[in-house]
Amino acid sequence: MSKERSKKITIKDVAKEAGVSISTVSNALNNVNVLSPDTKEKVLEVARRLNYTPNLNGRNLKAQATGVLGLFLGAIRGPYYGELSDSIYRACQEGGYELEIFLSSQPSHIIANILGHRVDGAIILNSAIGERQAQILKDQGIPTVYIDRILVGEKSSSVVFDSYNGGEQAAKFLLELGHKKFMYIEGVKDNYDNIERRKGFFEALRKAGIVVDEDYILKGDFERVTAYESVLEFIESGKQLPDAIFASNDLSAIGVVEALRNAGVKVPEQVSVIGCDDIETTRLVSPSVTTIRTYFEKQGIIAVEQLIRMINGESGKLITLNGRIIPRDSTTAKDLS
Repeated sequence: MSKERSKKITIKDVAKEAGVSISTVSNALNNVNVLSPDTKEKVLEVARRLNYTPNLNGRNLKAQATGVLGLFLGAIRGPYYGELSDSIYRACQEGGYELEIFLSSQPSHIIANILGHRVDGAIILNSAIGERQAQILKDQGIPTVYIDRILVGEKSSSVVFDSYNGGEQAAKFLLELGHKKFMYIEGVKDNYDNIERRKGFFEALRKAGIVVDEDYILKGDFERVTAYESVLEFIESGKQLPDAIFASNDLSAIGVVEALRNAGVKVPEQVSVIGCDDIETTRLVSPSVTTIRTYFEKQGIIAVEQLIRMINGESGKLITLNGRIIPRDSTTAKDLS
């Protein structure tokens, strides 16, 4: 018998021969209904040809590493998600892992993909994963990094922005420019960063003796169009304009600037606008948008590094990233004349 025939065939050999990922081979062999019929048949044909015979008793493929990390998202709108995903993918390559991205709002589907051992660990940016699902992942000892909440345990880490501090920075920056009347553009209401930015912003204003009226808290959903429509509707209502507007992310800040401009309101002469994240577009629009740089590329890299450490036996921990104000043309000192 030749060396090639006597060599034990592994799942990696099947994946390489079929030109697919290890997790795809695992799904085909375990009849997980996520593959196209053609892909499934191709994998099974290669497995038969190579005489690959996995042990289907006991733990089956459960104990075998897939060499794949999973990124579980609830949305992919806007440049933040694209740039974050790209930084995570590049970090996976550096760490010797493949990356699979799962987009779903169904908790059961997300958990099934993780517990079905399609991935060795999960990075979560998905509000569909609630306390119950997080507890399941914790109980099962699944290495998990959260980038949308603080949850730390033996196999759970969080890599989050200090968004409360970001909100404080925005308020203090605008206060130093002499502004007195403020507006806040909400992100997605149950989103960790929106909640923390709002808290920090309002608390810093409260300490300065300023309270934001409910009429000056507008829907934005982290989206350009939603923020645009909210601000335009506010202007048409005839209410007094604020001195300054803090939008919970850059996309909504750009929508705010467009709405003000189209309504004949000058930015920043009449209203200053500040966003958050420092996406590339903030430098390209006119006026360029003042923002808080949050280093989300760094967040992705650290999330992968921390996930790999937990896979290799280290305990979970909290890693917090601080942002900084990037002043541009959409903010200016209030004219007190």
